[in-house]
Amino acid sequence: MSARVDVLVVGAGLAGLECARRLGESGASVLLADRKPAVDHAVHTTGIFVRRTLESFALPDDCLGPPVRRVALYSPRGRSMTLQSPHDEYRVGRMGPLYRRALDDCLRAGVEWAPSTSLAALEPDAGGSVATLERGGRRERLPVRFVVGADGAVSRVGAALGLDENRVWIVGVEEVFRGVSTGHEPAFHCWIDPEVAPGYIAWVVDDGEEVHVGVGGYASRFRPAEALRRFQARVAPRFGLAGAIPCERRGGRIPVGGVLPRIACARGLLTGDAAGAVSPLTAGGLDPCLRLSSVAAEVTADFLATGDESALARYDGATLRARFHTRLVIRRMLAAVRSPAAAELACAALRLPPFRAVAQHVFFGRGSFPDVAPRRDAAVPAIALHPLRPA
Repeated sequence: MSARVDVLVVGAGLAGLECARRLGESGASVLLADRKPAVDHAVHTTGIFVRRTLESFALPDDCLGPPVRRVALYSPRGRSMTLQSPHDEYRVGRMGPLYRRALDDCLRAGVEWAPSTSLAALEPDAGGSVATLERGGRRERLPVRFVVGADGAVSRVGAALGLDENRVWIVGVEEVFRGVSTGHEPAFHCWIDPEVAPGYIAWVVDDGEEVHVGVGGYASRFRPAEALRRFQARVAPRFGLAGAIPCERRGGRIPVGGVLPRIACARGLLTGDAAGAVSPLTAGGLDPCLRLSSVAAEVTADFLATGDESALARYDGATLRARFHTRLVIRRMLAAVRSPAAAELACAALRLPPFRAVAQHVFFGRGSFPDVAPRRDAAVPAIALHPLRPA
């Protein structure tokens, strides 16, 4: 491990990988640390990429499933409504291969990779921070100029830096089936049922190559594993899953309280789930993760180059949060729907033309996350680099 680095990125999910690669390409010395032994170990996200993300980011095509243009909404009693788009709206990422590819890109950019490494402590220092990293029972203290917290909804980096923390989240759990032919057109099937998925949805995503079956909701109002078992029994006959063996189980917390107001300070910043960069309405986090991480890398590079904290002022969570006011209001309305009867009425309303248009916009709209790329100054000094050196 290096004797000193410019940036320590904690967390090698999509946010950490994106930020680390961009910083490595900018010329900074970067250490990417994750407590997992490999980036494709224990993947949490369903991996649904929306059209806007696919248009904006060069994701490897061989790490994406077939396009999905159809969404089917189901009420608690199973009454359905189908929405069809003329565009390729969704593609399900093969997240293990995608993470491995992203890590290869990081290594080519000069990023140092530290698997099976956790952040034990983060202390202020005249040059930034001293991080205590733990690996294999051994601890090492590492001076770092800046820390990027990409370590999930409950961020140790955020807590150590005194930044804001997520307080509102749902819990999702799903199982992935491969080699199962459902015989259906590729579609995103969503059940609105507060008994199975309180405050969120249950889903079957079938792209013709993989079938993802999952539930999500407020943890205080259901038992995720039990809800998933009951939901799978309910949908197995429809999708030919009876007796099928899942190849993977995923799950975790999903913050839905909106972007946190304070996500940066002179010692570091947060991105991805750690920053609350998830749509409060849909709980979609991949598009916000990539967009915010690209800005985080740019802001960090500017700060390293100038030492001027005004570069960090542009990374303002409160400004972003203001743009999510309507979605936060709708999130609170969804949380208030607690009975199947109320959900049945809501689904009936969605079948009426005005509300159907709203549903169409929610699932096929392109406003997933605001463009937040900051303007760079005309002249930015070269980054004062600390080259990677053997420990």
